[in-house]
Amino acid sequence: MASPVVVGTTIGAAALGARYLIQAWQTFKAAPRVRRFYPGGFERAMTRREAALILGVRESAVLQKIKEAHRRVMVANHPDTGGSHYLASKINEAKDVLLGKTKGANSAF
Repeated sequence: MASPVVVGTTIGAAALGARYLIQAWQTFKAAPRVRRFYPGGFERAMTRREAALILGVRESAVLQKIKEAHRRVMVANHPDTGGSHYLASKINEAKDVLLGKTKGANSAF
């Protein structure tokens, strides 16, 4: 017959192990899923498809979704926080393309 100390220790270890597994599972469920980003380079003239891929939205996204996506991507790639000036300009260009604001040679007079 097992002594009460051994039984108590075994039950305590099982309870702590179960607690650890529950916490690990909750952390795993709460972790954001890793998304695959578009692996290709930039096209010469940005299209709506490419702009949507850069911002991570659909081509037919509403104004609010485009603005939220632009802010999220820009915060991650802003030049003041170690990001690239080139990427920041492409992110801004993607927002302009999706919002219908074109500038430079592409604008209609």
